[in-house]
Amino acid sequence: MAEIQWHKLGAYLKETQILGSIQSTLYWDQNTGMPKRGASWRSEQLTYIAKILHKRNSSEKFSDLIRAAQDELLNSAENSESQVLIQSKKRNIELLIKEFNRQKNLDPKLVEALAKAKSKGYESWQEAKRKSNFKIFLPFFDELIKLRIEEAKQITDKYRPWETLAQPFEPDITLEWLNKVFKPLKETIPYLLGDLNESEKTHWDLSVQSQQNLCSKLLDEFGRDEDMVVVAKSPHPFSITLGPEDYRITTRVVEGEPFSSFLATAHEWGHSIYEQGLPSQSHQWFAWPLGQATSMGVHESQSLFWENRIVKSKSFSKRFFKHFAYEGCPLNNHLELWKSINHLKAGLNRVEADELSYGLHILIRTELEIDLIEGGLEPKDIPSEWNKKYEELLGIRPSNDAEGCLQDVHWSEGAFGYFPSYLLGHLISAQISSQMENEIGLIDNLVENGEYEKIISWLKNNIHNYGRSVNSMELVRNVTREELTPNYFLNHLKSKIKDFC
Repeated sequence: MAEIQWHKLGAYLKETQILGSIQSTLYWDQNTGMPKRGASWRSEQLTYIAKILHKRNSSEKFSDLIRAAQDELLNSAENSESQVLIQSKKRNIELLIKEFNRQKNLDPKLVEALAKAKSKGYESWQEAKRKSNFKIFLPFFDELIKLRIEEAKQITDKYRPWETLAQPFEPDITLEWLNKVFKPLKETIPYLLGDLNESEKTHWDLSVQSQQNLCSKLLDEFGRDEDMVVVAKSPHPFSITLGPEDYRITTRVVEGEPFSSFLATAHEWGHSIYEQGLPSQSHQWFAWPLGQATSMGVHESQSLFWENRIVKSKSFSKRFFKHFAYEGCPLNNHLELWKSINHLKAGLNRVEADELSYGLHILIRTELEIDLIEGGLEPKDIPSEWNKKYEELLGIRPSNDAEGCLQDVHWSEGAFGYFPSYLLGHLISAQISSQMENEIGLIDNLVENGEYEKIISWLKNNIHNYGRSVNSMELVRNVTREELTPNYFLNHLKSKIKDFC
């Protein structure tokens, strides 16, 4: 049976995705190569595309195409088409309707205002961070919060405001569920930090060129295709997909932190290889919902897997030490490299944080943004509240705004609801790592033998291929046959501490 309406809808989605990829390309350039004085015009460009995209995603034409494709699908359900294919198409339609309703409820003027605020927010954040002055960012931050709160009100009353903003990152998330999952972490991690026999960190560094060489060697080790994956520098590392065979990674070199760029590259590779492994059937790929990532929590589980389970493993240090030595690393052997890259000590910077203290960085940000959206916390009070929570949970206090509340880019882009995905990613990564080892052997052994293709194949078949056919909690149940629990992650942390004590 001809799928006339289905193909019409697919053509419309593809055109929308082309516009979206142009928007992403402009964002990539804004972060990697755009001159500072281009910011004003870039804001105009991004605002215009956001306006066009919202119009397409909330138009009656789009609604009619979805309904026609849905009717055609229902009429074809009894023919010879496989039930698996029918179910995947039904899921695509379900997700399209869900997103259409979200977009339809938004005032186009609000969409335009948000696009402008995000662009200006990012520009002001860069200046504020450079000058370590939160007051520069404050008026733009305040505006973004007000706009996001209004957005939540317009979208739905099904969820609380913060939950509404978090839905695009973690579908079906609720604060009740999140608090239940995070509570054991907040109770346990500070005690684990207190049990550490802290050793002094050996201070050394590598040249910018040496760090770039190591990052390139790392990606080659993992099997990147240089014809599809490009690496650049940006103020905050990120990964972005611009097309079906166009994957971009950014990293940054931090003076005095010889592993910063290396670990960021491994982290962003995890994001990128997930995108590369998403469903590729013609009716799904790229333009259709099922060709997209399950959630940001699952996305982060993939990046954290490569950063922590692979690169921070003892076997990886054993395998890769020769490359560090060649670039001038002063450490004597792979065990010293392993201990150095895994140094456990509470620090101020989230991106540079070890696995143990990382979760507390996320808990602090999550609690603060919930208070900003729902609890009446004034934006002007963020620096003091930030410093207070760091002292309470991590026992350290930022000395300035740049190393404190201005260190992350997310709020400057209005990404409220994103931060929990990082910690959920740790939990998911730990749980699926255990299942992976049950099925294909110890990760340490796989890494020592350089069997990255075997690892990637397992991840693609068990994680990546799901796309958005399920939400993150369903995916975890399908793969591990149990609900998501913090226990695997906490056990991993306890094991790591034991290795160092």
